[in-house]
Amino acid sequence: MEIVKCSTKQELGRRAAACGAEHLRQALNAAGEATIILATGASQFEMLEALIQSPDIDWKRVTAFHLDEYVGMPVSHPASFRRYLRERFVERLPEPLAAFHEINGEKDPQAECDRLGKLIRRRAVDVAFIGIGENGHLAFNDPPADFETEEPYLVVNLDEACRRQQLGEGWFSSFDEVPSKAISMSVRQILKSKAIVCSVPDRRKAKAVHNAVEGAVTPDVPASILQQHRQTWLFLDPESASGLSR
Repeated sequence: MEIVKCSTKQELGRRAAACGAEHLRQALNAAGEATIILATGASQFEMLEALIQSPDIDWKRVTAFHLDEYVGMPVSHPASFRRYLRERFVERLPEPLAAFHEINGEKDPQAECDRLGKLIRRRAVDVAFIGIGENGHLAFNDPPADFETEEPYLVVNLDEACRRQQLGEGWFSSFDEVPSKAISMSVRQILKSKAIVCSVPDRRKAKAVHNAVEGAVTPDVPASILQQHRQTWLFLDPESASGLSR
C-alpha cells in the first residue's frame, strides 16, 4: 500500500483520479479494453469530478461495475447509489461506457448477486475506485468482514455505525430510514483488482485510516486487508491522515 498525502480534498480528488486514469490508459493500450469498479458516497465527489475530465481515455471501451447498493432502494430515492453514479459519472462522460453493470437492489437480492457475479467473473478488473468507511468497512463489508468467501457479490447486514455514517452524510432524514441490508461486492473480489485507488478525506475517517494502515490485518477492520495488496494507493487529506504516526 502506498500512502499519498494531499494538502486539500480537491487535490486528493485530482491526484486519485490521475492515478486511476493512468492505469486505465495502460490497460486500454495493452488490451484494447478496460474494466473498473466504482464506489459512491461523499468521499468520491472530487475524484469522480476529476476522473470524467481525464484526457485520452476511450470510455466506449471501458466496462464499469457498481460496488454496492441498498436492498429495496428505488432508483428514484436521493440515497440510491445507482442514481448517484448515473448522475455524477455515467451521464456526464463525453461518450457512453461499453457497459455499466449497476446493482438493482429492488430485485431478489440473491438473484442479483448471482447475476452480477457471473458478469464480473468473466473480466479482469483493471482499476477499483473505492473508499473506507468510518467503521473501517470496504464497500458495505462491515466488521467483522468475510475475508474468505470467493463469491463476488454478497447480501450483507449493515451495522449501526455504517448506517449512522449514511445519515450523517445527509442521504437520509432519519436513522430509521437507513436500510439495514445491502448488496456488496465482496472483499476478495475487490482484492482481485490489478490496481486499487482508495480516496479517503475528512477527519471523521482518521481513526479508520489509522487502524487500517498501522494496525493488524483483521476482519474487525476490513480496510486493513489493503495492506496485503501491492498495487493500492491510499489518498488522504490532512484531516484523514491526522491519526497516522508516520
